[in-house]
Amino acid sequence: MAQALEAAELTLADLAERFGPMPASRVWHQPPPGTAVEQDAIEVDLHADRLCELIDGVLLEKAPGFYESYLSGLLVQFVLPFAQEHDLGIVLASNAMYRLSPGQVRIPDGSFVSWSRMPGRVIPRDDIADFAPDLAIEVLSKGNTKQEMARKLDDYFAAGVRLVWYVDPKTETVQCYTSPHDSTLVKAPESLDGGAVLPGFTLPLDELFKQSK
Repeated sequence: MAQALEAAELTLADLAERFGPMPASRVWHQPPPGTAVEQDAIEVDLHADRLCELIDGVLLEKAPGFYESYLSGLLVQFVLPFAQEHDLGIVLASNAMYRLSPGQVRIPDGSFVSWSRMPGRVIPRDDIADFAPDLAIEVLSKGNTKQEMARKLDDYFAAGVRLVWYVDPKTETVQCYTSPHDSTLVKAPESLDGGAVLPGFTLPLDELFKQSK
């Protein structure tokens, strides 16, 4: 079992500095913040029917709203047939755990993993994948903070993620990152594209957000 990066409890001030002013309900206190390990994140998923990312020994619950969950599911539905048709890899929904570094577990709202990341095209059966996805999809929720999402970008690209989509339901836009500091804003009637990760994939944003009109 991978251990937490820090074995000391974190104070409320520590948490606010690291993650921003997020709702207190998102931070799990059993085990105490700063002492959680990977198995704790697995147990929460199995027995509490919740999804918690593990960051610096802290369990942070992912709490998307109903519409955010709809958008992430819809994006997966758009990407999946394209990846299958072109035999590019696998597409996963919003409960796939990735170990980005020892003791750091992220759970994107949707993801794509190319076959090149899975030797012999064997899909691992572990609770947590020991690699990063090629594409990570995040649908912004009310409880997300700027600090949290900036840290998440850094973690993704440091681990080898090649493309990140930050979907903003409020503005109906998608910020497409190819590094933590390089991005393009896509808004309707423009189309989202898969870049070098999903070459040839396009999705008009009107198709993504049309049910909210």
